[in-house]
Amino acid sequence: MHRIHIWVSGIVQGVGFRYFTVRKARESGISGWVRNTPDGKVEIVAEGEKWQLEEFTKNVKIGPSLSSVTGAEVKDEEYQGEFEGFEVRF
Repeated sequence: MHRIHIWVSGIVQGVGFRYFTVRKARESGISGWVRNTPDGKVEIVAEGEKWQLEEFTKNVKIGPSLSSVTGAEVKDEEYQGEFEGFEVRF
């Protein structure tokens, strides 16, 4: 099992990006959370199998139709197994 931390930049707030992320995470079978940050980015922590996280990351780098992703910083972290599902945090 693996864990990643992602910061997505561009036009990613006010366009349904968090709910898109939740849907894609649940479809991929991964757990974690997503939230907007004060600097206009979307922050994501996700845990799952490596192949699940790779597929999820591809989707996040594209985003929903109203978004415009200009960057995605992905950082590997130590797996902690602390999540039971995937949720939006505020």
